[in-house]
Amino acid sequence: MKNVKLKTALTGVALAALMALAGVAKAADLPTVTLMVGGIDKQIYLPYQLAESLGFYKKHGVNVQLSTEQDGGVGAEDAVVSGQTDMAGAWYVHAIDFQLHGKDVIGIAQLGNAPGERIMCATGSNVKTPEDWKGKGVGVTDIGSGTDDLVRYVSSRAKMTTKDYTTVVAHAGQTMIAALKFGKAVCGITTQPTVNAIEKLGVGYSAIDLSTGEGVKKWLGGYWPTASILARGDWVAKNKETTQKVVSAIVETMHWIDTHSAAEIADKLPKDFVQNPLSTKEEYVKALDQDKGQFIADAMMPEGGPQTVLDVEKAAGKINGEVDLPKTYTNEFVIQANKELGFVK
Repeated sequence: MKNVKLKTALTGVALAALMALAGVAKAADLPTVTLMVGGIDKQIYLPYQLAESLGFYKKHGVNVQLSTEQDGGVGAEDAVVSGQTDMAGAWYVHAIDFQLHGKDVIGIAQLGNAPGERIMCATGSNVKTPEDWKGKGVGVTDIGSGTDDLVRYVSSRAKMTTKDYTTVVAHAGQTMIAALKFGKAVCGITTQPTVNAIEKLGVGYSAIDLSTGEGVKKWLGGYWPTASILARGDWVAKNKETTQKVVSAIVETMHWIDTHSAAEIADKLPKDFVQNPLSTKEEYVKALDQDKGQFIADAMMPEGGPQTVLDVEKAAGKINGEVDLPKTYTNEFVIQANKELGFVK
């Protein structure tokens, strides 16, 4: 009897081992795509990891290797241009910038219609509009960054130039909090979880909302497509089937986000994404619930969005030539994905 039980147990172990090996072999058979994200734990970029957590990449037949850019390292957008990564999770605006420098980079799926940013102003400052920070310091991620461009554009719509305020490099997290707390900047542009930390500590409040579609329409004049999947045009042309698999996985993820609560989304993300020194899980969920409107369910480029982005770039003084906007993005793969998934006929 013991020998029978032992034989049965060994058979079970062998079967499990064979199934595991089969799973590895199956994964190895899938095409592999490397995708670097410009801060994978940021809420604006959560769909990339969520797609992995939900198993959608494998479901659509592709092995996606996710990575995140590091402080002081190569940015995700630069990594895709240099060929260090196949795709980048980065702001759509980079496609415009690269075209001006003779580089063919395109957005193949659009995740958000807003930057996910808020301009937070110091408690007691009474700043309500851009005019109120005239003659004072405003914190941005870095000089020449997308956040710098946004502050410039919001200011320009209020008839102000960079001469009317001081640009302060405050990055995010503790450095942005310190800039507001100790008076280095009266306001600062940042995302979650820094926004939540500023409010929780009583250091500041949200004065200008650039985290939702409605907010950007008010302060920027239209949808401002931000989080995007970027890839080199030549790479996409040579890897259309693989590109479609990645986009289909992301499109299914975007629809999943649209039909699930912030709490359900948070439950599918890594613990350190939703709970860290700046935010508890409860606070993360609350913030995501507020800003969930930035995500685009069908991942289509918002109509008029590229022009709004171009207008911001012009106001920032970054446009020194002609830009062919239709060549900076494509809806081809997103349209096909929505058809495959049954969301459109």
